[in-house]
Amino acid sequence: MYTVMKNWILPALLLSRTAVGLQIPLPFDSSVLEKWMPFGQEQVHHYSTVDENEWPINVQQYQNEVVIRVDYSKSRDLKKYLFSTRYSSEDSGEKVVFKRWSNNNIKQYVDLQINEQNLVKLVDSFPSLNYTIIIDDLAQKVFETYPENYEKPSQKKLYSSKKSYQYKATEEVVEATKLNALSELFFKEYRPLETIDAWLEILQQTYPNIITLEDIGHTYEHRSYKVVHFHVPNNDEHGDRKTIVVTGGVHAREWISVSSVLFTIYELLQLYVENPNSKILKELDFLFIPVSNPDGYEYTWTTDRLWRKNRQETIFPRCFGIDIDHSFDFHWTKSSDWACGEEYSGEVPFEAIETQIWEQYLNATNNDHKIWGYIDLHSYAEEVLYPYAYSCSEMPRDEENLIELAYGISKAIRMQSGKTYSVLPACIDKDVDLLPDLGAGNGLDYMYHNRAYWAYQLKLRDSGSHGFLLPGKYIEPVGMEIFAGIKYFCSFILSDDR
Repeated sequence: MYTVMKNWILPALLLSRTAVGLQIPLPFDSSVLEKWMPFGQEQVHHYSTVDENEWPINVQQYQNEVVIRVDYSKSRDLKKYLFSTRYSSEDSGEKVVFKRWSNNNIKQYVDLQINEQNLVKLVDSFPSLNYTIIIDDLAQKVFETYPENYEKPSQKKLYSSKKSYQYKATEEVVEATKLNALSELFFKEYRPLETIDAWLEILQQTYPNIITLEDIGHTYEHRSYKVVHFHVPNNDEHGDRKTIVVTGGVHAREWISVSSVLFTIYELLQLYVENPNSKILKELDFLFIPVSNPDGYEYTWTTDRLWRKNRQETIFPRCFGIDIDHSFDFHWTKSSDWACGEEYSGEVPFEAIETQIWEQYLNATNNDHKIWGYIDLHSYAEEVLYPYAYSCSEMPRDEENLIELAYGISKAIRMQSGKTYSVLPACIDKDVDLLPDLGAGNGLDYMYHNRAYWAYQLKLRDSGSHGFLLPGKYIEPVGMEIFAGIKYFCSFILSDDR
């Protein structure tokens, strides 16, 4: 079904993993690889051997696509081209069509999602192109990120006589959590929105004095926008506490960010059971938004695993979605991307409904929550980013301590798992010197300038071999390292006598 590009891509992958220029076609029988993963890895059925009706989504939309890492360190023209080329599928013609996944401005490379035809065009345009294939079969990689026994909602009956669930897994998680609120079953796989909501409801029922679920608004597709308020009573005035805000899932395809916020809630409950008098619990208040983009997240489970934006209408009827992280009203600049593009900012600040809901909530509860810390989880890159994103010429207040805390978070992660998260200003990550609009209207800058004294964006695992498609087996290891970083963050704030 997809051997056309395998005949020349896979030999390059297996022999060197690094392609310089266009590779000469080589004869290669990929029939074995079409059914199984490479030798030495856990054997997983290839999607082409599974009945299409049992696919979680239509994975053929990624057929013949790969993800490559392009080194642009030796060509300013190549870098400019890769970051300024934004074309619609209707106007592709002879132009190169690709999607940017991630950029490392320090190491000078960018990861691109691209198909065979456009890769050939790119190499024709830049004959000395130096690239590495990091995902050689994108359709299969997408297929593997869904739970093993996942079925599309339209195929399923409604489970449970007590409550109508679309997914059998939801019923299983609910029953396990009722028996043991701290069951680890929930974190064995990525979970759809229905299962997440059901799990949080059980936690609220189990710990009603600690966890409160707040519906603070509704999205374009009428889904509830939920905040998890974690508060351990301490016979003090609520307003005297410092509040920590942790968010995830702003970009829908970044599932590991969602699971890591949920894992942080889980670990705080573990801490409460083991040490209810912990200073972190007694003196801090927590607001969590595990799924900051409910419509987009649901869309990744039903239609397109790699969807990034929200799902609201734009100025073009057939183009849906605004990049929530480009919609905040702080140094907002209209993006150069068009309405169908992944980085479209909307036409005005706060056009993304989710940013409106969050801003209204913060204004309404400003007297109750004195926000001292803000952490926004994303993927992927393994980085701790500090303000500002919109400009490298604007210095953040108390920069020395801000950097010190960032390195402390990175060290805590390294002590937990051995992973090294780089520390750098967000403007360098965004490369705003080349494209200023990429850092405009950023949630990190908005929260740091208007709400929180300490603010960071953490880009979670990995560094590229999986990209946005990190396997579910990493949910707990990543969750543990991020919680270690957040614990250090909390301890630092508690020691700050400002």
